[in-house]
Amino acid sequence: MKDGWKYAVAGGFGGAVLSLALVFGAARSGLLPASGPSIRDYLMAHPEILVDMTNQLQSDEQNDADAARQAAVDKLGPKVFFDSNLAFITGPANAKDTLVEFYDYDCPYCRASLPAVKKFYEMHKRNTRFAFIELPIPSLHGPGAVLAARASLAARRQPDKFVAFHFTLMGEDGAITEDAIYAAARKVGLDVAKLKADMADSSVDLAVARAHTLAEAAKVDGTPAFIINGKIREGALDDKSLAKMTNAPT
Repeated sequence: MKDGWKYAVAGGFGGAVLSLALVFGAARSGLLPASGPSIRDYLMAHPEILVDMTNQLQSDEQNDADAARQAAVDKLGPKVFFDSNLAFITGPANAKDTLVEFYDYDCPYCRASLPAVKKFYEMHKRNTRFAFIELPIPSLHGPGAVLAARASLAARRQPDKFVAFHFTLMGEDGAITEDAIYAAARKVGLDVAKLKADMADSSVDLAVARAHTLAEAAKVDGTPAFIINGKIREGALDDKSLAKMTNAPT
């Protein structure tokens, strides 16, 4: 799953209106009784039709969005996602397999993906190219999202500790707080005083802005979003999902 805020309008009143539009379209096509009373009687006898129509409409819209997103990623090309001004990059430059992740530390679906991503990283860090990109969405996940992204960007300046810090912070159970960030930093051996100083650097804000610009260009509108071997997928990943998207074993 991924952040579902943008799909809320598909339910309730909005979904009913869309379903009714489909019903009357079906009536005009001869697939349902043509008159209003007849349509009503038919739907009262078969209410599952509205549900099925709404589900099909949502599925069609999601497929269209996925296709548009993939077209945008194809147009951008892989190099833009492996820009060190945007991403923390690790793994061999000539790796056959690549994995890009846009994430928010306060996103529950990003956290749900952590076990699979961490396992995959540990198994394939020597033969896969990884790009980790912070994409905080405070409107969805609260102010801790930006604070955590700033800390993560600052931690890149202590690169030997970054991945451990990233996985530790992503493994937090509750909302991200300043105390949680610095506790995670100390746990993995980061220089906390340096981290705090680097978090205040204006380049951190620039990096966040660049990530949002790239996400917009790629039509990424939720977290997590993964680009694996050039194929984009929004939503949480598990071992099975990763296995489908890469030739590498999980």
